[in-house]
Amino acid sequence: MDGIGELIHLLKHGLDTQISLTRLRRNRTLADAVAGRRVLITGASSGIGRAAAIRIGAAGGTALVVARRAEELRQVVAEIEAQGGKATAYPCDLSDFDALDATVAQVLADHGGVDILINNAGRSIRRRLDESYERFHDFERTMRLNYFAPTRLMLALLPGMRERGAGQVISVLSVANLFGAAGYSAYAASKAALDSLTANLQVETAPDGVRFTSIYLPLVRTEMIAPNAMHRNSVALTAEQGGDVICDAVIDRPRTVAPVFSRVWAVLDRVIPDRLDIARSEHFRRGM
Repeated sequence: MDGIGELIHLLKHGLDTQISLTRLRRNRTLADAVAGRRVLITGASSGIGRAAAIRIGAAGGTALVVARRAEELRQVVAEIEAQGGKATAYPCDLSDFDALDATVAQVLADHGGVDILINNAGRSIRRRLDESYERFHDFERTMRLNYFAPTRLMLALLPGMRERGAGQVISVLSVANLFGAAGYSAYAASKAALDSLTANLQVETAPDGVRFTSIYLPLVRTEMIAPNAMHRNSVALTAEQGGDVICDAVIDRPRTVAPVFSRVWAVLDRVIPDRLDIARSEHFRRGM
């Protein structure tokens, strides 16, 4: 295992350790956190969004599941209802802002508001710089779904949270936002924009009882990474483990969730950036 591969292994282990320690100190459950609350989860038809939605619905939250694929959403709702939970499906392509606005209006009409927003839907593009010179649209469409869509959702739902004096916005980001990810520049940049926005919104809304949580996830084995042969044998969280991380964030309401080792790496990146850039570059070239 090379240096970067070892890093990925440590990231996963570090996150597992952090979550385990947090759970030992916990004095409330997911049911305590979501019972009677309206939880909107984007990208809920598969992967970690689906896993989180099923757990939240089973724990007593009203799961408002959003994704493009209507049939898969109906299956998620059926599974939640089979466990005695409540859920409503809202099929929507979030990159279509007219459709997004209509969906939010319907959610508010149906439920009166949203207590917890989980910005999970995302698009990942792996493409080298020399393959991207004529593909500016890759950056546009990635920003549209990963940054502008959650921004539009927050602008629509935050007024209600602030008026009620309570709410949480969880954004699923990547450990790449802490130390970079060659080949994923469009993806990492879009998630960094969302991270920066929510950090600033937290300052403005802290007196109103709104909590923003940024989750820097390591690699998760979902449909998103399937096309990349480099990740087929990489150490990764399962979708269920990723969903558990989201649920833990709902329970504990931390400002950030990140593997401890990734934080150390981020510090080293400021101290010895040139050496780490060389290591990352070598790893990237081997994986091309």
